[in-house]
Amino acid sequence: MALEAGAKRGLKRLEDNMMAVGVREDGWLVPRKPMGAYGTDYFKRAAIAMFGLGANLLEDAIYPYTLVDRDGQPLTGAHRYVIHFGKDKTPPVKAFWSLTMYEGNYFTPDPLNRYAIGDRDKLKFNKDGSLDLYLQHQAPKGKESNWLPAPKGAFNLLLRCYWPKEELLQGTWKLPAVQRVDK
Repeated sequence: MALEAGAKRGLKRLEDNMMAVGVREDGWLVPRKPMGAYGTDYFKRAAIAMFGLGANLLEDAIYPYTLVDRDGQPLTGAHRYVIHFGKDKTPPVKAFWSLTMYEGNYFTPDPLNRYAIGDRDKLKFNKDGSLDLYLQHQAPKGKESNWLPAPKGAFNLLLRCYWPKEELLQGTWKLPAVQRVDK
């Protein structure tokens, strides 16, 4: 009984202290603290293992994560969302970036078999050079190239940024909030 209670308290402590690995920025949890090499920081090692099964050094990859939109409301396929990157404001990386959608910890089957979207896809930029990514259950007419299909229920997002540039490492580049567009 005591062992079971201790395990539950430990799990709750890990969940409540995910900030040990990053900072909140517009609904995203953005890793800003050293990762991938933990020494004797067993708490951080356990938190990373619980939520990500490991982590690269920040210099190799940064993985911002969110469950909520700009207003702090849970992401769900019942609504339509957009992530808007201003001109020349896509994730600053030397390798590549991609936005991955999960239902819990798993990909959700969708009509495109598309579970991530990123700079290696044939994205259509707006006339002003900005980029909109559409996150919703139904296809956005005429904008399918920039559509990441959402399940009907709750989902979460992970932005994978490989070989990040200094502005991402230092926090001077900010990831845009997920904006609900069907209010």
